Amino acid sequence: MNTTESLKDYQRVRTLAIRSLFEIIEQSSEGTVIVDRDANIVWMNERYARRFGLDSAAGAIGKPCESVIPGSLLREVVRTGRPILLDMQDTPKEPLVVMRLPIHDDAGAVIGAIGFALFDELRTLSPMLKRYLSMQEELASTRSLLRARQTKYNFAHFIGTSAASLEVKRRARRSASAESPVLLLGETGSGKELLAQAIHGASPRAHKAFVSINSAAIPEALLEAEFFGTAPGAFTGADRKGRTGKLQIAQGGTLFLDEIGDMPLPLQSKLLRVLQEKEFEPVGSNDVIQSDVRVIAATSTDLEAAIKRGEFRADLYYRLNVLPIQVPPLRERLDDLPALSEAILEELRSQHELNREALELLGQHAWPGNIRELRNVLERAALLSDDLMLTADDIRAAIGTFTPVERALTPLSQPATQETFSQARERFDRQLIQSTLAQCGGKVIEAAERLGLGRSTLYKKMIALGIAESQ
Repeated sequence: MNTTESLKDYQRVRTLAIRSLFEIIEQSSEGTVIVDRDANIVWMNERYARRFGLDSAAGAIGKPCESVIPGSLLREVVRTGRPILLDMQDTPKEPLVVMRLPIHDDAGAVIGAIGFALFDELRTLSPMLKRYLSMQEELASTRSLLRARQTKYNFAHFIGTSAASLEVKRRARRSASAESPVLLLGETGSGKELLAQAIHGASPRAHKAFVSINSAAIPEALLEAEFFGTAPGAFTGADRKGRTGKLQIAQGGTLFLDEIGDMPLPLQSKLLRVLQEKEFEPVGSNDVIQSDVRVIAATSTDLEAAIKRGEFRADLYYRLNVLPIQVPPLRERLDDLPALSEAILEELRSQHELNREALELLGQHAWPGNIRELRNVLERAALLSDDLMLTADDIRAAIGTFTPVERALTPLSQPATQETFSQARERFDRQLIQSTLAQCGGKVIEAAERLGLGRSTLYKKMIALGIAESQ
């Protein structure tokens, strides 16, 4: 055999090998498609056409590959001349393992591309596919969890143009750009969580989770596990897979510690370590997890008084009290009542309005329950009124026990008493709790709900203030 005959034989074998390889892959694959130099489909097998909702492959001829196969990368292969040997292609049914190869003419120029869709026939890829599907499910779950933990309030939801309200929003906006802890101080129902969410939403961490934990609402025995999470089988009855704590869920985002004044002392020391060392250990584990969270704390408790009573750590207080924001009670920003009332009625999707006498009456009440009480009163008045125009009588009936602003403020304005802030606060707390208990017929659970406190928190405050449960 001479050289010319040998060369022809080699070319023949090569051509047959290419044809055989194409036929084998085409027959065993989930689909095959060929595009020209403009990435328009010139050939597609019937199996692949049906996968993308076509009655026949003829309907795909001449169309851009992306219009038939969403997310196709064949155009990139034609443009670059580089193959994509293994990749994942999403389809309406399930993801496929695909291979994309350029097609060259005799001069070496790219004149098109061919794509093969491979799936179950390649058994060796099954572990990779399972891992891919598992990762997709985990990603979907994480996205869902993150969406559930996105904030719903921003600074526009903190209604008010009074001097006190504007100062609060100014300080809160300034704190949003920082990484230091924020301490929100104010009475229950004054809007501390709303501000916390607004600060997070305006911060560089806004795209991450906002996680809230209320120290007063969770039993002390479970609070540490809720906060730090647990290792698998950390204690009897614990989840065998372990449990992720709120601190880890908030990684990269913001952790809002509501009613931090009710946090047990042992947990306070562990929180201090998180703030200082940026690390923590799940309950029952020796693994140290690096912490990347921005902490916003809130309390209706006088922390300085709690420190003197030995109920709150001074070092933790100073670590948290970097950017303090005093959220004023509603009685100190009564000028905001018209705007607040309008916003609340709109939120309730109510068509009711307040006449002049009703607005005047709202401005005469001391609002011991703050904005939460205002919402409650307006909602009750709207439900009970047959007219869309709410009157002073409607508001008075909805308020129940009326507390004039003058009566609430007079004791504080008498300099002869020489009261400290802590003493005045305790007196007010005592009056508020006693009044609420009386309205609830001495039912502590109902009173706690009306005040927006956990039952255990209310019991602690009653004991500290010397209020008997029978009240």
